[in-house]
Amino acid sequence: MKNLLRVLTYGILAIPIAFLGLPLYIYLPNFYVNEVGMNVAVVGAVLFIARLLDMLADPFIGRLSDTRIKRKNMILIGSVLILIGFYFLTHPSSTSSILYLLVFSVLTYIGFSLVNIPYLALNAQLGKDYYDNTRLSFSREICTILGILTALLLPYLFNVSENSKESLDLIYTSLLVVLPVVLVFFLLNIKSIKQVEVKYSFLETLKKFYKDFSKSKNIFIAFILNNLANAIPATLFLFYVELVLKREDLTGILLIVYFLSGVLSLPIWIYLSKKISKQKVWIISMSMASVVFCFVPFLNEGDYMAFSIISILTGMSLGADMAIPTSIQSDIVKQSEVLGNQVSGLLFGFWAMITKFSLAFAVVITFGILELVGFDSKNPDNLSLVTISLLYSILPVICKIIAIIFVINYKELH
Repeated sequence: MKNLLRVLTYGILAIPIAFLGLPLYIYLPNFYVNEVGMNVAVVGAVLFIARLLDMLADPFIGRLSDTRIKRKNMILIGSVLILIGFYFLTHPSSTSSILYLLVFSVLTYIGFSLVNIPYLALNAQLGKDYYDNTRLSFSREICTILGILTALLLPYLFNVSENSKESLDLIYTSLLVVLPVVLVFFLLNIKSIKQVEVKYSFLETLKKFYKDFSKSKNIFIAFILNNLANAIPATLFLFYVELVLKREDLTGILLIVYFLSGVLSLPIWIYLSKKISKQKVWIISMSMASVVFCFVPFLNEGDYMAFSIISILTGMSLGADMAIPTSIQSDIVKQSEVLGNQVSGLLFGFWAMITKFSLAFAVVITFGILELVGFDSKNPDNLSLVTISLLYSILPVICKIIAIIFVINYKELH
């Protein structure tokens, strides 16, 4: 019972972290275009620059958590920055400029990284063994999905989902209540662990790690490819449902079905990870999603029931996709510490950077190809609709198949 409480206590911080991520992607761009009156291209460019600066800072934030500042203190500092930055982002004045959007976007993103990277690194510190790393990872990802579901549902429950300003206000108010309460509970109940002494410089740490774990590059490459495979359909989801299925009214329900399937399937993946290796569980998960995605190009207007089944099955693979790679990463960190090389914060910093890069690259690839085929969201032709279907399904399948090959070539640590 005590161990279960420890695992749940670690996971609960993921709820407000996930709670914040969704509005930054869904509501914020729309808010600055429709409510503030900024040009759509300008808003996109500013948010991309802010995300790029944040992404480049991630490995250094991770290194800072290894060397200078205790991880719990970094999480506290980051939480304060999130609340300040997110408030100003969602309450701009009538004279707010491009610089205003850039400054407070960077502040919010950096605050998010200061919370998330040390939080991920704590998985490796708190995990007692191979299976405990998995329990902590799954606890975190269950709470992540619950946070996403809550952020999705709130605007619908309060009938403000079509108003980006009211949706952002609602989410910020909820975050203002939830984050401090969860943070206090987390900080008081997660015991401080003495960090391993850092013996090497930034570059020396990376060189030693690569020498000790040369095969780990397979996991990093697989993670990039699989993240890209997941980011592409996420980027095109709204276009696919609205333009191909022509059921924009079902967008919220389909997203809820997808993430709920991820939560409900997690016990299955936990059970399998005990019976077989994490490596094999991740391969099974990616293989299942690849097979299911192959049916998407055959769907037409109105085939929402078939798409719902696809959403359920791909949602089931989501849980393993989210938890297994970071659990494997925690195993690598543990083994590295045994060899006298403290890399947890640094590696999870790179891990976070890869995740953000995949999301940004997915937008570049998909929007670039749609531009080449002359895509018009107001009046899409048949070529555009076919392109959306193929990008949504077949491109992720290709990425996942290549990722599977790299995972197969990784020798798992026990």
